[in-house]
Amino acid sequence: MKTRIIGLLSLGLVTLASFATYADDHVPFIKQGIWRGVFRISENEVPFNFELKGKDPEHAVFTLINGTRRDDFHVERLGKDSLFIKMNTYDAALVAKIESDGKISGEYRSLVPGLRGNSLPFTAEEGKSYRFVEPGKDIAPAADLSGKWEFKGFSKEAVPNKVAILKQTGNKLTGVIMQVTGDSRELEGTVQGNEFVLSGFTGPSPKIYKGHINEDGTISGEISQGIYDNLKFTGVKDAKAELPDPYQLTHLKEGVKRLDFTFPDLSGKPVSLTDEKYKGKVVIVELVGTWCPNCTDQTVFLAPWFDKNKDRGVEAIAIGFEQKDDLEYGKYVLGKLRDKYKVKYDILFGGLADKRLVADKLPALNKFIAYPTTIIIDRKGEVREIYTGFTGQVTGKYYDEYAAKFNKVLNELIAEPVPDADYFNAQSK
Repeated sequence: MKTRIIGLLSLGLVTLASFATYADDHVPFIKQGIWRGVFRISENEVPFNFELKGKDPEHAVFTLINGTRRDDFHVERLGKDSLFIKMNTYDAALVAKIESDGKISGEYRSLVPGLRGNSLPFTAEEGKSYRFVEPGKDIAPAADLSGKWEFKGFSKEAVPNKVAILKQTGNKLTGVIMQVTGDSRELEGTVQGNEFVLSGFTGPSPKIYKGHINEDGTISGEISQGIYDNLKFTGVKDAKAELPDPYQLTHLKEGVKRLDFTFPDLSGKPVSLTDEKYKGKVVIVELVGTWCPNCTDQTVFLAPWFDKNKDRGVEAIAIGFEQKDDLEYGKYVLGKLRDKYKVKYDILFGGLADKRLVADKLPALNKFIAYPTTIIIDRKGEVREIYTGFTGQVTGKYYDEYAAKFNKVLNELIAEPVPDADYFNAQSK
């Protein structure tokens, strides 16, 4: 790990924190409190807020703030004037350079071996708790954007519609953007006159939604979440706006009832659904990636659920598709996921995170659309439900409906009788 960190520093330092000077040896220490950082994405400035706590870097906690959401990260000091902040299970980091004026400058950079990617520079300043507009400089909003919106995107390729749930109080705007693959996590921003903006940074790449309120009440704008990843959109307020049914998007091919695969676990041992461990059990199969925030949120949901229900005749398997097609790398990042969230079910390495490759490796599926995808298998080994994407707690009723149906389906399948040995013997012939 130290070799990877030192290599990063030679490439260019990556972002976040500032300090007061220790009186005796002039070693910089973190200045505790609320900070305001600003990323540069294309021509946009993307602000984010965080809090630093701890009397020194060795005991410091870095907390990203997005509306009501809080995400904590460990701070590691490198030398006298630099900090390394690993984005937990995401293989990326902020490395902060402490400037002479107490501000911080650096970059957000990928840690994936051999993947340089595009770095995102940023600066940060302590003592500023606002996000977009300094206190006292707000402009009266031209409209209240609270409610449900249907967003239509425009790109060179077909873009699925999104549904936004927004809440506005005065100038302050918060919300979440949902699409078939999952949700944006909680966003925070402002409405100033007939302009609005929302941003979010929880560990994966930061993003910004910036737009204009039109005279007819519609909105239009642009979503940016990378140097070249920009999408134009229009929005119409519609209380009935809904995404496609996530239970109807992915299914097995006609005539197929079972899922078949063999992938190595984190010890390198091949694992298959035909293994004795899974016979007669209800099995939850998750197709995930450690780089995927919705997959992390799904793991946060499933790990404690499984721990509570594992003695009821149910098993779970997470198959990780990662940014590098290398088993040792897969062991490293998926092991971090397992340890961080105390996962007690099997985690396998599926290979490179490429949707076409996933579809090739799981040919029983009609197609592969999104990480995560949840596949629920009954005691006979037959697929009964497939859910595409994941909607986290910030989506409110959508999360509640998902959790309720998940529990209903699992309770029903667990209650079904276990087939006798003759059934499985016949299936293996």
